[in-house]
This record gives sequence, C-alpha cells and structure tokens, in this order.
Amino acid sequence: MATPRDYDADPERFRLAARVTERYLSGGRGQHERVAEVLTVAGADLILDIGCGEGALSAALPAPARRRVVGLDASATMLGRHPLPAVRAEATALPFAAGVFDAAVAVNVLHHLDDPVAAIGEAHRVLAPGGVFVTASPSRLDSPELSHLWRPEPSSFDAEDAPRLVAEVFGRVETEWWDAPLIVLPDERAVRDYLIARCVPPEVASAAVSRVRTPITVTKRGAFVYGYR
Repeated sequence: MATPRDYDADPERFRLAARVTERYLSGGRGQHERVAEVLTVAGADLILDIGCGEGALSAALPAPARRRVVGLDASATMLGRHPLPAVRAEATALPFAAGVFDAAVAVNVLHHLDDPVAAIGEAHRVLAPGGVFVTASPSRLDSPELSHLWRPEPSSFDAEDAPRLVAEVFGRVETEWWDAPLIVLPDERAVRDYLIARCVPPEVASAAVSRVRTPITVTKRGAFVYGYR
C-alpha cells in the first residue's frame, strides 16, 4: 500500500518534517547529505533527482555540482521552490531519453507510489552505462520509542523490502542500513511536531504528547539502496 502524498494539499507538513529533522538531528548527517557524498565520490556529472521536493539534494551538493541536478516532482507546489532546471512529471513516466544521466536519486519517494518497481525501471532506463541509482526509505520499525503513540503504516517500499525490489531491475545492488538514536526531541512541542510531520492529525498529536517523558531520544531506522547500471 502506498503512503499518500499530500504535498499540494498540505505543503506545510512536508516543510515541518524537514525543519524537525534539521533542528533535532543529533550526532549524524541528514539523508541528502549522505547521498551528496556518494554522488561526489562516484563522480556523477548529470544527476536526476526524482521526487526532488524543494531542492534538499541540490542544497546538500557542492556549489559546482548543483548546476548539474535536474529536479523532477509531481507536485507543482514543491517545484515552485526548487532551483532550475526542474520538470513536473511522474516517477513512473520520466520524460527523458534513455541513457542520459550518470545518477538517479529517489530519497523518501518510492513508498508514495503504488508501483515503485515501475519507477525503478524508469530510473534504470534513463541511466547511462556505469550509472548509479540511489534510493532511501524508512523502516517499518522506525521510531520505536514512540510506538505507543504512532507506528509507520506498511507501504509499497519499506526499507525491509527495498533491496529486493531494486534487485528486480538492477543486476548489482548494495544496501546501507541505518539504525541509530539520531533524533533528540527536547519538549512536548517537539514531540507534537514530530508526530504531525508523520501524518498524525494535529489534535491527536496534541493529546498524545502528555504520554511522553521529554527529552526523548528517537531511533531512526531505514536503508539506502544502491543499484548499479
């Protein structure tokens, strides 16, 4: 089951999620910073950012590399703040010729799709020989310290299934798991924002925070999966 996208209907929830991660991340790097490092080491020249949002990957890359990122998103609202070039399109129907990109990235995107394998196939198609596909997705067991308040809904592309699904398209696949206490929520407001960012209704989140002793450290779990063309 895909996780519904609400970026056009409620773009502030998306922005809240980004702010919460940036503000309360402790002792680690953000996912886009890790992807930027991988792409830099790989020497990727032309990069397709699938589900680019408002440009977090572009911001994480060194300045010269930002000009070589093409953003793609289905949301006009998200693209309104993304640096050019950017294209509005679906991940399952990329409007590009075959073999033109050195890297294709889909960070926290594929679990929103009913058919993530179709999107992976499209990423494979537009990659040049030797290109790399990079994706990231959360685990079904993310944030266990808050499991009495919220549990991630099963999705079409949980971290537990991601390596197998990428391997349906790519012949060579590598997985990099994360499982660490990376988020420190200092007070009830931070807990409330964290829950709302994960699609908990605001009134439910507000009522739930009294059941949490703060500060609380939250374990983040998920995986990067790399597919090589």
